[in-house]
Amino acid sequence: METAAGAATAAYGAGKAGGAFDPLTFIRQPQTIVRAVSWIFSIVVFGSIVNEGYVNRPNEIEEHCIFNRNANACNYGITIGTLAFFGCLAFLTLDAYFPQISSVKDRKKAVLGDIGFSACWSFLWFVSFCFLTNQWQVTNLAEDNPLKEGADAARAAITFSFFSIFTWAGQAFLGYQRYRLGADSALFSQDYTDPNLDASVPYVSGDEMEPPGSYQQPLSGGAYTSGADGYQSQGY
Repeated sequence: METAAGAATAAYGAGKAGGAFDPLTFIRQPQTIVRAVSWIFSIVVFGSIVNEGYVNRPNEIEEHCIFNRNANACNYGITIGTLAFFGCLAFLTLDAYFPQISSVKDRKKAVLGDIGFSACWSFLWFVSFCFLTNQWQVTNLAEDNPLKEGADAARAAITFSFFSIFTWAGQAFLGYQRYRLGADSALFSQDYTDPNLDASVPYVSGDEMEPPGSYQQPLSGGAYTSGADGYQSQGY
């Protein structure tokens, strides 16, 4: 059976703490690939809105949000995309450092944080997709943007908001798998009790223990006699 220390150092899908970092193994991990894709999608969303998401009418100087001139739509897309960008970087860094965490409780907190953040951002990307799509449908391009400047950028922001729903949901699913794996591997280490420290096991002092190498000669068959003769001592 695996020892408590071994279970603790191999919990939640990572190897023993203190091992050498392998870049190839890290890059090939499913969560690393999904995070990298999510990171790229976030750049596309907020980059498209920042660069081409503000246009003006021919008779105006001030620029307005391309999504129905609603500043909240552009601000929401930029905010969600920017936070997702930094969130991906933070969790990629955590994934690289994760095998060095020796505490089972700390690994559990990291995995639960990953699940919660990813699930939350999957929902926020869903809101972003619905919000931007609705505002784009009601946009009067003939009046607000007759030259259709930034139209491709607006569609790109909507499209990659939709894709981000599934990439972040995938991160939450992979985090849940790590949590299930960690819960099983850490069960023994959490319930393990060292027999040497168990109070229910009586302690035997050194004086009461038989010294090594001692030998007691067995009694011979004639050591005891029945009847009135009573007890006959054994001669050595």
